[in-house]
Amino acid sequence: MNKKYLAKRFQTLHAGLSLDVAALARYNDIIDLSIGDTDIVTDSRIIDAAFADAKAGYTHYGSPKGDPELIDAIRSAWEEDFGQPLRAEQVLVTASSCLGMGLVMLGILDPGDEVLVFGPYFGPYRQQIELAGGVCVEVPTFAEEGYALSEERLCAAVTPRTKAVIFNNPCNPTGMAYERADLEVLSRVAQKYDLLVAADEIYTSYLYEGSFVPLRTLPGMAERTVTLNSFSKNYLMTGWRVGCIIAEPELLEVFSAINGSLIYTAPSVSQRAAIRALSLREDIRRRYVSLYLERVRYAAERVSGLSYLSLVPPKGTFYLFPGIEKTGLTAPEFCRVLLEQAHILVTPGDAFGRAGQGHIRIACTVGTDKLQEAFDRMEKLGFRA
Repeated sequence: MNKKYLAKRFQTLHAGLSLDVAALARYNDIIDLSIGDTDIVTDSRIIDAAFADAKAGYTHYGSPKGDPELIDAIRSAWEEDFGQPLRAEQVLVTASSCLGMGLVMLGILDPGDEVLVFGPYFGPYRQQIELAGGVCVEVPTFAEEGYALSEERLCAAVTPRTKAVIFNNPCNPTGMAYERADLEVLSRVAQKYDLLVAADEIYTSYLYEGSFVPLRTLPGMAERTVTLNSFSKNYLMTGWRVGCIIAEPELLEVFSAINGSLIYTAPSVSQRAAIRALSLREDIRRRYVSLYLERVRYAAERVSGLSYLSLVPPKGTFYLFPGIEKTGLTAPEFCRVLLEQAHILVTPGDAFGRAGQGHIRIACTVGTDKLQEAFDRMEKLGFRA
């Protein structure tokens, strides 16, 4: 097809995050550590509840803002878990947090408005910003600093065109989980420069130290924080495509109007599944999230035994983000060697912005036996530090 029919902003596409189907087809013994999809099937109690509700007639359009029972369950869970009151009009159910972030960017950005993102960052942020006519401005964080937020670098990135900041906690891809002191840095800057913060908080159950603190619970942040939540990772429901936005009603009215022109409402059966998931949230954490903690700890230990890799130990998510500088290769080159010589698929750090260069992302979304096999293969590679 002739590219002249495409919009100019899509003439050149940035590398995205997607399953490498061709690579999977090339080798029959490939170990896929690239995609952030939980490998455990959704809890049968959630599936059974959704099936029963579908049989009972929940197969039609629902409220554009979300199933009222789900909104009430989200509100109640938030109040119980974080002690912050939440009203029904502060919740919008979305068909995934990815769509949610797109709605937020479309709703807040005028052409040329700038959005700050902390690099390395989840790759789709750039596309979501640019699709809305905005400009993505990367504020780097560094492995040697433990990926800490720098108030100096953040302030230096602010210009008269800066409209918002995207903040991911715990962070994909680095595995960092930010504590209250880091949140206070972001809070000070947001309030000083009157910025909105889109807080992507979808890995909150995958926190291996301390307790999760939502950004909107800090003093002065509720009115300037748009919280993105999802059932994909915390509840092992990636394929159900359901999440929510928590924000002030004036913002949600706009996001809901945009949502209505794109999808109208999140899938009704998925929303019913989400209601059951929330009722099981403590049990889900005990049963499943603990398995990922074991995997991450095992994988981090094996990475530390490979002289050609370096690693900042993760504090959350199910990702590792080791540095590969000692190999002398770029991340895409290293990934190609890993695929061709060890039949292991990982994601090059370049997919996560400039600050991700020189790194790879490893998703611990296979069992410990497969992780062991993968690292055994990696030990046999001919790299020397």
